[in-house]
Order: sequence, then C-alpha cells, then structure tokens
Amino acid sequence: MAGADNDKQRQLDYHRVRSDGAQYTTDQGIGVDDTDNSLSVGERGPTLLEDFHFREKIMRFDHERIPERVVHARGSGAYGEFQVYESLEDITCADFLCDPSLVTPTFVRFSTVAGERGSADTVRDVRGFATKFYTRQGNYDLVANNFPVFPIQDGIKFLDFVHAVKPEPRNQIPQAQSAHDTLWDFVQMQPETMHFIMWLMSDRAIPRSYRMMQGFGVHTFRFVNAQGKGTFVKFHWRPKLGTYSLVWDEVLRVQGNDPDFNRRDLWDTIDSGDFAEFELCVQLVAEEDEHKFDFDLLDSTKIIPEEEVPLRPIGKMVLNRNPQNFFAETEQVAFCTANIVAGIDFTNDPLLQARNFSYLDTQLIRLGGPNHQQIPVNRPIAPVHNDHRDGYHQHMIHDSDTAYAKNSISGGCPATAADTGKMQGVFRHYEERVSGEVIRRRSPSFEDHYSQATLFWNSMAGWEKTHIVNALLFELGHVERRYIKEKVVERLANVDGDLATQVADGLGITAPSQTVTNHGRSSPALSMADQPRSIATRKIAVLAGDQTDAGTLQPVLEALRGQGAICEIVAPHEGTVATLAVDKQLSAANSVLYDAVLAAGGQELVADGYAVQFVREAFKHCKAVGVLPGAEPLLEAANLPGRQGVVDASAGDAFAQQFADAVAAHRHWDRDLASFPA
Repeated sequence: MAGADNDKQRQLDYHRVRSDGAQYTTDQGIGVDDTDNSLSVGERGPTLLEDFHFREKIMRFDHERIPERVVHARGSGAYGEFQVYESLEDITCADFLCDPSLVTPTFVRFSTVAGERGSADTVRDVRGFATKFYTRQGNYDLVANNFPVFPIQDGIKFLDFVHAVKPEPRNQIPQAQSAHDTLWDFVQMQPETMHFIMWLMSDRAIPRSYRMMQGFGVHTFRFVNAQGKGTFVKFHWRPKLGTYSLVWDEVLRVQGNDPDFNRRDLWDTIDSGDFAEFELCVQLVAEEDEHKFDFDLLDSTKIIPEEEVPLRPIGKMVLNRNPQNFFAETEQVAFCTANIVAGIDFTNDPLLQARNFSYLDTQLIRLGGPNHQQIPVNRPIAPVHNDHRDGYHQHMIHDSDTAYAKNSISGGCPATAADTGKMQGVFRHYEERVSGEVIRRRSPSFEDHYSQATLFWNSMAGWEKTHIVNALLFELGHVERRYIKEKVVERLANVDGDLATQVADGLGITAPSQTVTNHGRSSPALSMADQPRSIATRKIAVLAGDQTDAGTLQPVLEALRGQGAICEIVAPHEGTVATLAVDKQLSAANSVLYDAVLAAGGQELVADGYAVQFVREAFKHCKAVGVLPGAEPLLEAANLPGRQGVVDASAGDAFAQQFADAVAAHRHWDRDLASFPA
C-alpha cells in the first residue's frame, strides 16, 4: 500500500491479516476440507444439524451488517499525516501544534449527510469532513463539514431537522434529496435555517471531488496555552487544488453513470500516488474581542467573514494511504466532537454541547457498546490506562488486582497527574465563571437570521447566483403543497428582493410586495470564482479512432500528463486505435465523468452518436473542449453555439498549453447555453 510509515500504521500492522498461501479454517481455527456443500444424509437427503461449519458460516453472514449512521451514513476514508508549520505554543499547549518536526498520523472520513449507506455520492447535500488526529496526547477529532454553518442553533432541534430532510415517513421517498415537502416546511417554519439553505442551494453542495472541497469546524472552539490563557478559534481546511464543484444537470447524470464518483476519485488518486493535500487554517479572536462583532460567536449559523478576521495557515495534511478494509476502518471509525486534547477546549455554543453528547451516544448502539475505542482504527497511539472494565467486545486483558481509584493494593496505579505531580500534557478544563438562571430561551444575540444569508448572496458571482436560483426552482418545484412554496419565497424576500422575485416568477407565485433592503455587504472569500488553477489530477477524455493521427496526439498527451492531468483514450472499441491503448469503450464512458474532452478522431467519429453527444454534453456543462487537426468534422457535427473554452488547431504550437489553460479554468461560465440542448 502507498503511504508513509508512522506510529499508527505500525499499530495497525498487528491487526492486518492476509490469507496468501493460507488454508481455510473455521473461526475456531479448525481446517475445512469443503466449503461448497452442506453436511447431509446422502446426496439428496436432509442437512444435518451437526454441520458446525455450515452453522458458523451462515451465522456470520446473517450478522455482517451493523446499524448504519443515522446521518453521514455514506462515507469514504483515507489515512494521512499532519504537520504544523511553526510552534503555536503562545496560544495552545496542544503537543501536535507546538512541534514543527512532529508528524501526526490522521484518518479522514468524508461523507454525505442525508442519504443512506447505499445512496449516490453526488447528491445535493452538505458533506462531512471528519479528521481523527492520533496525537501523542491522545485522539483529537475535528468533526468538520464543507459548510461553515449549521441549519440550527440549538442541538435540541437536530432531531427535527434530520427528520425533515430524511425520506418522508409515509413512503420513504425521496432518497438523499432535500427536494420535498417536509424539508421545505421545516425551512419556512424555522428562519434560522436561511444561511445554511443559501449554502445548500449553491454549488458548494455538489463538490467536484473530496480533494477539491473545503472543511469547516463550524463551531467556535478555544485554544488554551500553558498559562491557561484562552483564545477563540475557528478551524478551516483549504484544499491545495482549490474549491470546485459540478453543475446540477451533470450531477444528475453522474449518479446514473457512477454513483461512487467521489469515492472512486479519492481512492484512485491516492492509489496512483496523487495524494490529497489540505492546509489547516485558523481564525483567532482574543477573548476580550468576543462581543465586537454584529453576531454571536456562539451561534453556529454564523461565520466570521475572512475580511474581518483573516485565515492564518498553521499546518498541512496529506492523505497518502487508502484503507485496506472498508468495513473495519471506514465504517467502524468513530468520531466525537468531545474527543479533544490538552490545549483545545469547548465554548458554550449550544449546538456544540449537544454534539458532544450525541456522537458518543450513537457509537454505543452502532458499534456494540463502550469498548468501540478498542477497534484498531479508533485506538489511540497514546497509552491507555484507567479503571474501565468489561462490557461487550472487551479486548484488553487487564492484569491488575484493582479496578478502582484510589487504591493502595496496586500502588495507587493508575495514578492521576495530580497524584504524581506530572501535569505536562494533561487535559485541564478552561476555567471560567458561569452564572445565570435556569431557562429555556435563546440569547437575543442569536435572533438575526438573514444578514449573513444576504452576505452570502451578495458575495456570489453572476453564474453562482444563477445556479442558486435554479436550485431553488428545482427543489421547490418538487414541493407538492403550494403554501409551503409561498412561505419559502417570503423567507427569501428577507434575504434579497431580487432573489425572491426570480424564484417567485419561476414558480408562478406573486412576488412579495415587501422586502428587506439589502445591506450591500459582501465577502469575496465566499465565492468559488477565484481559485487556484491547475490541471493536476484533472481527467481528460481523448476521443480517438482508427484514423487518429498518433504523431500529432502523442506530444499533446505528454504535455498534459507532464502537468499532472489524467488522460484516458476513449474510442468506439476496446483494444488499440492508431497504436494507442484504449482505456474506455465509448458506449461505456460518459462526458460527465471527465473534466474536459479532447477530440482527436476524424470523420469516423462523426457517424457515432455517442461521440457527438459526448462533445455536446461536455460543452453544455461548460467544460473545456480541445480539437486537434483532423477532428474538425466532429466539432462541426456537434454544432456548438459558441467557441468559449474551445481550443482548436488554429492555436498551432501553443495548442497543448492553451488547452491546459482552458482545462485549468474548470468551467467556462460565459457560454450562452439557454437554448442549447444536450
């Protein structure tokens, strides 16, 4: 397997089992001579109850499944390593953030939220981005999402939101979709959802790849240094490749062509050595500045605009190793926001407090009890010593005469840090004074539900706004109750009047007569319009045929691959064309599985409807199209309505670089596609 060696991988090596050259046995280690036939009386007689191998084999099959996660059921994972750039000891005593020479093993699980375990990857949904740091001080879980906000402010509403977005109880429809009545009824009844909904309707909800997706810790946490001084902190993951998304029509087609699109992308790139890289950044706020903002830092439906508090890059994570068994590692990994280490602490964010309780609670039923931390993928590399005993699936053989504290029989061990006086690296809760009445009431500082939704809308480029409007029309177009649509439009009028009017017109609803004046503020960092540009790991379909000029094509392929692009030869038949090995047969490929298309075939592809549709569909989805000499007839047959992002033979010797630049732009949003069918 690819990937560096580290303390966690060496720990896991003990549990890895290979069967190369091994003999088949039962779970008791008894050799088996036949596993194809049950023990019976004669060749056609009854099966015997004494067939312990059959009994064990069918029992194991019957009990293979465990309860899937209620949310984040559909996931993909990878191991990696994190390294801080420079010591942060002035603001935190977290060991892994204070030693630039230290390499900390990690495991990351990406996921969708609403869908079940067998649902598709490319649905409109928030994505989970959970990272387990195996630090020398114990496991630290940064349980992030690719949205920086939640749809609710208080964890007591989490059940309500999830029930609303899940398939409706009467018929278990729809799967992994928010386009239905109960979700939008919840939205129109709960204005605190509006900022989240703007993110959900944006292209952030349909990422091109897990490797091209941001992550946000959402909540305001607290760094604590060795002197006990606290600093508020928000965590951000930034992908090295930039943040990019798909388009909605493309998403719908990807689900049919490859429901494992994001999972396959992550696996294949790591397997080929193109490791995923993310930079960990923080926003830091001094405790004395807690109340200087026009929102509450404890409100999980709010962001701190980067223009007000810039991101500070503090370290890099490289995902460099795929799991060896999906169930044992990706499915059984257990995250919890309460898993923190010395130097990091909570705030009074009510949603964070609820997650701290809920995550551990779910693991108890899903993984069979309190010993799930002993599952290899969850086990810390730090030594574990306490008086916890027994329970389902206890793997440890505790060699001690006592299981209580304090004791004298075992020499007072395991001893607390207070008993030994060795306080370095020990977790100590941040000390703060808290007082107040016991109430069920939110702070007035949580009451603004629209300003940051407006901020998000104002920050979008024109094409991003168009996609948000189209997403709202798609979603609300699937809502059966008209009054729900009307109420949602009224909510949108509090975000932006023009937005509400566009949606109302599309739904045939009278636009609200009263709208809130747009405050005009924006945060350019929220837009995906300005991202790092590269063709590294971008997939390019090369349409070729037997008449393709390999001499013209080969230098272009070398130039593109030299910049990290993945070029696949797609042809009408398997085998070879023009001395080139075919990677995909045309009818088994589809343009939605690629970032760009390079036409290298001649007249022979013009009569192939798959080839013509391939080019038209790629153009419809705003992808770069390259046309080599001899492939002009295919371009003419596609009858494209423009040439934006199309590079042809007129580029001459600069063709390869101009095409690479067009691919690196990701999409060409200036195309006029309103009347173009594909």
